[in-house]
Amino acid sequence: MKSMKKSKKQPVHSPKFYGTTVVGERGQAVIPAEAREALNLKKGEKLLVFGMGNGMLSLSTLSGFEQFHSYMDEQAKMIRSIIKKSR
Repeated sequence: MKSMKKSKKQPVHSPKFYGTTVVGERGQAVIPAEAREALNLKKGEKLLVFGMGNGMLSLSTLSGFEQFHSYMDEQAKMIRSIIKKSR
């Protein structure tokens, strides 16, 4: 089996647990300060909200989502190339 080369562009942060938050009466939740600082989130910044099922929720900035999409697109191209060569 051929090994896959690592792409130059990799996600910036590894998954990390930043603590807990509570959903308030109006459906609002506070993102912990450590997470905001580590991810450089600014006041008023819009976030994309994804439901992952089973109570899982994911938040992302648009630029973070675009970077992730670009990274995954590169990975998919590499995998397609490997599969095509192995036929």
